[in-house]
Amino acid sequence: MNFFRYFIIFIFLNSFFLPAQSSQQDTLDKLFIELKKLNNSKNAELLEKKIWSIWNVHPRDIKLTEKLEFGAELIQYGNYDYALKVFDNILANDPEWSEAWNKRATVLFLMKLYSESLSDIEKVLKIESRHFGALSGQARIFIKLQQYEKAIVSLKKALKFYPSFRSGELIPELERLIREESI
Repeated sequence: MNFFRYFIIFIFLNSFFLPAQSSQQDTLDKLFIELKKLNNSKNAELLEKKIWSIWNVHPRDIKLTEKLEFGAELIQYGNYDYALKVFDNILANDPEWSEAWNKRATVLFLMKLYSESLSDIEKVLKIESRHFGALSGQARIFIKLQQYEKAIVSLKKALKFYPSFRSGELIPELERLIREESI
């Protein structure tokens, strides 16, 4: 059993006696308030990890959490087709779980299915508008498509919630590319 699985079980057991969904949302809200205040990237990264640990746990169903973890492992091994099926299955069970949409968007990106990935990212952002991972992924797709202005917009949205987000460092380079294109 890997570290991630132990971590998931720990999070699950710690939240077992609380109303999961509202507890998760309350915790996320508090973490995002703190994240917005931080300019120290080291402390912000710790908050980022806490946010990801919440996003990666389904609020009511540990089996869906386990499936998400399995799908993520499949991605690591390059088995994108199978991972896509796993995420499709999760979404058939709960189409309101933003992280399942985000993971599926990641697989679609890796499969170079950019428009499908963008569609899934839009679903993530409808559920969790502060999802800086999805916004960063959206920016990366726009960069691949050489739509640099749209990439900057995505990154700036992420920076509203996460001012020290490292992906924001791409903005000056994207602005340079835009200037070069206009010459």
